[in-house]
Amino acid sequence: MSSEIPFNRPFVAGKELFYIAQAITLNNLGGDGHFTSQCSRLLEERFRIPRVLLVASCTAALEMSAILFDLKPGDEVLIPSFTFVSTASCLVRLGVRPVFVDIRPDTLNINEGLIEEAITSRTRAIFPVHYAGLGCNMPRIMEIADRHGLLVAEDAAQGVNSYQNGRALGSIGHLGCYSFHETKNIICGEGGALCINDPSLIERAEIIRDKGTNRKQFFRGHVDKYTWVDNGSSYVPSELTMAFLYAQLEMADAINARRRGIYDYYRKALVPLAEEGLLRLPAPCAPEESNFHLFYILLENEVTRTALMEHLNRQGINAVFHYVPLHSSPMGRLHGFTVRDLPVTDDISGRLLRLPLYYDITEADQKRVVEQIGVFFREVLPRS
Repeated sequence: MSSEIPFNRPFVAGKELFYIAQAITLNNLGGDGHFTSQCSRLLEERFRIPRVLLVASCTAALEMSAILFDLKPGDEVLIPSFTFVSTASCLVRLGVRPVFVDIRPDTLNINEGLIEEAITSRTRAIFPVHYAGLGCNMPRIMEIADRHGLLVAEDAAQGVNSYQNGRALGSIGHLGCYSFHETKNIICGEGGALCINDPSLIERAEIIRDKGTNRKQFFRGHVDKYTWVDNGSSYVPSELTMAFLYAQLEMADAINARRRGIYDYYRKALVPLAEEGLLRLPAPCAPEESNFHLFYILLENEVTRTALMEHLNRQGINAVFHYVPLHSSPMGRLHGFTVRDLPVTDDISGRLLRLPLYYDITEADQKRVVEQIGVFFREVLPRS
């Protein structure tokens, strides 16, 4: 029997344990030590971001964004419904209303052409989500935001080391949010970063990140004692996770190159099925702009998607669907968040299937995935 092909397998670059041992030797396990500083510096320099604060998760970065934007109960923020729950939960916990905007059928990102019609007198911000590592139309989104006096926080959880017009995703909005969860390209188990592109937000962000205290100012000698001065929480990550992350960041280009090879294999091998109209491939993207975070296919309908997923799973291939749209989730229905139709979101979410993609997947395993998709269309689907 063939071995199982998982959907994801966390990649270990090689120096993680060495750097973790260094962190232990330096006796600074709690956070904001040598490796946190090194990771921040590397991200700031590589992506040309004024300040990067490492945090415990991308969820934490999104929560900090909502606090930094001074969002209040009754305010509205525009987001796609086709996203992870954190994009909305960071708002709901403050009494802010998520207003869902439909996605584009090509990139599956928020449709910038529908944003203005969703803006009301209560709209305060836009949280665009860069799906699959491919950027939203940020020039257009920033132009709309500037014209309407709105703030922008990029949910770039999937977009670390992706670019748009030469600028890193996460470096374009007023704020950007990264994820280093084990399912992402660059990982540390659980972790994230808040990218601060508006320097006026840096000082308060440091306070919010450190339980609402001005401890950073105290350590820099700017105040003679530190105390509770603002809203905040314990968003500082452990030095051990940052030591692990530093080893990954050093490998960022190699990780991108490897994932591009995996992505390109799938795309080329599945072209014949796409040309027959049996499935749709992701929209083409410039190699220098994508981090090739995931590879998905779109099937004719949800019934076909489910049948193919079950067939692959029976063959030991773990292919998975993605988001249940937030507006149709139990919480979304409970709060009645959606007031407009989201036809593309509803359609795409039922037809999308993600294929296994991780650093050390072999070409033989990829070939097996592609072959079994072919078997499904030739032998299984006709009988169903």
